[in-house]
Amino acid sequence: MRLEGKVAIISGGARGMGATEARMFAKEGAKVVFGDVRDDLGKQVEAEINESSGEAIYVSLDVTDVSSWQNAVDTAVSRFGKLDILVNNAGIVNNQSRDDATAEEWDRVMDVNAKGVFLGTKVAIPEMRKAGGGSIVNISSISGMVGQHGIHPGYNASKGAVRLLTKSTAIQYASDGIRANSVHPGPIATPMTEASRADPERYNNSISRTPMGRYGQPEDIAYGVLFLASDESSYMTGSELVIDGGYTAQ
Repeated sequence: MRLEGKVAIISGGARGMGATEARMFAKEGAKVVFGDVRDDLGKQVEAEINESSGEAIYVSLDVTDVSSWQNAVDTAVSRFGKLDILVNNAGIVNNQSRDDATAEEWDRVMDVNAKGVFLGTKVAIPEMRKAGGGSIVNISSISGMVGQHGIHPGYNASKGAVRLLTKSTAIQYASDGIRANSVHPGPIATPMTEASRADPERYNNSISRTPMGRYGQPEDIAYGVLFLASDESSYMTGSELVIDGGYTAQ
């Protein structure tokens, strides 16, 4: 198993990509602590994993709150003895246009998508040092690499921040044996994209810009995250793994 003996924390794990990552990590031998603000869904995923012979603990996690992050890390260490992997997966999207969005909505997107990654990294690193190193995987987006029609600039800005925060983390903590890499999904069929997929114009726009002609599945991203979390990627840090069906190749 690719993560045997590893302890991981995953944010935004109650549904979509995060839930898929939690299930996959547990199947590959990791002990998983995953958090979200959707407690009912999170507890369902926890039960599914444990009933399938995996080992997982769900915690309520508000990624904008440092004490909430500290609780998640403390849970991992108290239950499993250490922390090896952090996946900063939680994120939100703003579907409004630039002119309609308020300052409060801008702040909310930046708080969850960028500040949440900063806080998770800040709290996890001391325990990773104690463990002799670790792997941080930050979920950015192709929206953090290119500008896009129909995407609010605040979302692009937040995901761009994740991209460069990852590189900064990689450089600053390489000597501690801590790696940091970012994943950049293209259009993925998750609950977060449900509204855009239900809109024929927006759906067709995404498909037309994707050479492979389809939305990706959460598993397409989870396999990339698994690779970066595992020792198979031991010489990778500060890298960008783009999984987008060819969207940014044009």
